[in-house]
Amino acid sequence: MGGFFAVASKESCVLDLFYGTDYHSHLGTRRGGMAVHGESGFSRAIHNIQNSPFRTKFEHDVEELNGNLGIGCISDFEPQPLLVHSHLGSFSITTVGKINNSDELVKECFESGHTHFLEMSGGTINPTEITAALINQKSDIVEGLRYAQERIKGSMTILLLTPTGIYAARDKVGRTPVIIGKKENAYCASFESFAYLNLGYEDCKELGPGEIVFMTPEGVETVSPPGKEMKICSFLWVYYGYPTSCYEGVNVEQMRYECGRLLAKRDDAAPDCVAGIPDSGIAHAIGYSNETKIPFSRPFIKYTPTWPRSFMPTNQDQRNKIAHMKLIPVKSLIENKRLLLIDDSIVRGTQLRETTEFLYNSGAKEVHIRPACPPIMFGCKYLNFSRSTSELDLITRRVILKREGENADKMLEDYADPTSTNYNEMVEEIRKELNFTSLRYHRLDDMLDSIGISPCKLCTYCWNGKE
Repeated sequence: MGGFFAVASKESCVLDLFYGTDYHSHLGTRRGGMAVHGESGFSRAIHNIQNSPFRTKFEHDVEELNGNLGIGCISDFEPQPLLVHSHLGSFSITTVGKINNSDELVKECFESGHTHFLEMSGGTINPTEITAALINQKSDIVEGLRYAQERIKGSMTILLLTPTGIYAARDKVGRTPVIIGKKENAYCASFESFAYLNLGYEDCKELGPGEIVFMTPEGVETVSPPGKEMKICSFLWVYYGYPTSCYEGVNVEQMRYECGRLLAKRDDAAPDCVAGIPDSGIAHAIGYSNETKIPFSRPFIKYTPTWPRSFMPTNQDQRNKIAHMKLIPVKSLIENKRLLLIDDSIVRGTQLRETTEFLYNSGAKEVHIRPACPPIMFGCKYLNFSRSTSELDLITRRVILKREGENADKMLEDYADPTSTNYNEMVEEIRKELNFTSLRYHRLDDMLDSIGISPCKLCTYCWNGKE
């Protein structure tokens, strides 16, 4: 997915920018970057963070960067922030989101006079560069930001650093958050609401969908008002978001307790203990345990000294290997036990099948699986939750294709209905393939109730295909 942080301060912004950006390390896997502006102009640092944490890679840059305005990012794939010189002046830009019509937009830019784009490895064009090119087609930055948000199919939240201040533009329908913090002599913009608390900032405001603000050390001005439609990503609460964060006034950890509680209310399993797949399933499991009074335990522990980050390499074989290496069993809590495990979701199912196998090999009598969300039926079009080359990477779609053949796509709505026969038979086939004692997914209506904001404001595309 990716995360970002920005600071506008009357003093040096570099330390706050460094630590605030580092607090987003759970949101990305590949690149980190910071750009600042000061008396000597723009300066920037970008590093690969696949094999080393952001903080380690950037600690020397902190001594060299100098400025009172800055933006930073953790990126899933593309290097950023970018430095741009255009008819709108010089600026630095970073983005979080996904562009689904990049070929169309690149062609449009060429036709309007844009001469070239830098090609990344793999032959793709950096989506942040495409966004900058769209902005530069207009006569001022605010008009350009609006234009980019209108033209991009997918989602795009943008931070844009100029010599006089920082523009923060939330995605058109608010799929990702932007929160403003304030303290004496400084303001910040953050993806995660907790990222600025230990830096002395307090909550100021949360941008509405499509809202654009201009942030300086003196204040924050709305330069384009929020729209009415919101479709914030539900997975921010279920999985992506850090437990201490709040989005739209709803805390992630508290939502997960409620999510587990509602999952338990429809369940009739009788395990000896309840556990969460570390780390994102733990809070859901606590909520389940609190509701059922079945003891919560940790039958395996994540090894964090050398694999501290929750995200892993983009190569799937390497991800599977590291996922297996990170989880260390506690045999005395497993042997002869009936275990109920809660994971945030099942995507491909490979890692969870391997986890189940090592629990059986460690002496577990039963392994019951309870995902904290419904079956994932569609690859994410907006935030790269499941960045797959094919929706057949999803275990649900493989099972449906096997059952329905060429009619599979026509049957998706029925398979997403938890009251249908097809749904229940699909779940049973997944259970058999992954070798669980039992499998029960969360219902979509219950999951949305656990978030607690109006369902029409939540994106549920990956479960029901509704945009």
